[in-house]
Amino acid sequence: MTQAQQPLLSNKHKIKQLAELQYNFDPVAVKQNLTELFAKTAKVQLCYPFEDLDGADGLFDKALKPLFEAIPDLERRDTIMISGTTDAGKDWVGCCGYFCGTFKKAWLDIPPTGHMATMRFHEFYQFEDGKVTQFQAIWDIPELMMQAKAWPMVPSLGREWHVPGPASLDGISLTDSDPVLTNHAKNIVMDMCDALGNYATGGVEAMRRLNDYWHPRCSWYGPSGIGTARSITGFRNWHQIPFLNGLPDRVGDPHAGHAFADNNYVAFTAWPGMHMTVSGSGWLGIAPGNQKITMRSLDFWRVEGDLIRENWVLVDMLSVYDQLGVDVLARMGEFNKVRN
Repeated sequence: MTQAQQPLLSNKHKIKQLAELQYNFDPVAVKQNLTELFAKTAKVQLCYPFEDLDGADGLFDKALKPLFEAIPDLERRDTIMISGTTDAGKDWVGCCGYFCGTFKKAWLDIPPTGHMATMRFHEFYQFEDGKVTQFQAIWDIPELMMQAKAWPMVPSLGREWHVPGPASLDGISLTDSDPVLTNHAKNIVMDMCDALGNYATGGVEAMRRLNDYWHPRCSWYGPSGIGTARSITGFRNWHQIPFLNGLPDRVGDPHAGHAFADNNYVAFTAWPGMHMTVSGSGWLGIAPGNQKITMRSLDFWRVEGDLIRENWVLVDMLSVYDQLGVDVLARMGEFNKVRN
């Protein structure tokens, strides 16, 4: 193990310990661990409607504790856990997985189902001197609404289902990374983001290079509200074409956020990561009104050989709707107000 790898591995094991405590969710132990893990001045950002929270206490009291009260047998199940250093020299840990359990009480006014329910999460932790100084996370709240048959917005174009972990079954890495594999994967993903990010200036031609970076059998696991797309054709039909038609001037710079890699996995976070105008044909069933919006997206890619085989993407969909003037939670309340 090199001296540079020591903190990365230590950071990853600290998040693994937190994940294990949330697997057998004991609220006292979880809160204590968060308090010890997070710096007093840590910046904590969670998806809409939580937004900025007051450190570890805010994350637990405002988000995790109410979720546990609604799902009293709450379990956390991770499918990806990686660490790495960004080009700016910042150390991060990224996690992907599910909260699950019996949905017994309403949460965010989502009606309980009494059945097993799941909610996908993506989490990113920045470490400095062994403490978390920045936390960003998106919970796929629309996924839980759909399971409760309470999703009040337009149907997804892609497939809605229980998104799987990596096909290679190696998403949780608790050993040193291979620097050759790590650099190879990161270069492929960053090159792809640079090439395909030229749409606003390079036109549709920039998007025709998908075959250069994506495996023919790739899977793009989008957020609930957009859904999963299989293969390059599926990605084009169910996400790319509607996205670009409705948001033709979208701009996102992968080098302006936080990108890091661990063996064949690459992660990226920015808060927000993209800026755009809802114009063209509109998006998500919302008529175009030239609204200026930003988009939070937390991503994981798995590289296989020289191509991207899987991509897990969570977008803060409720924040997007909020910027468009649509209160999804209030609309859900109207949609379900006569429901017992």
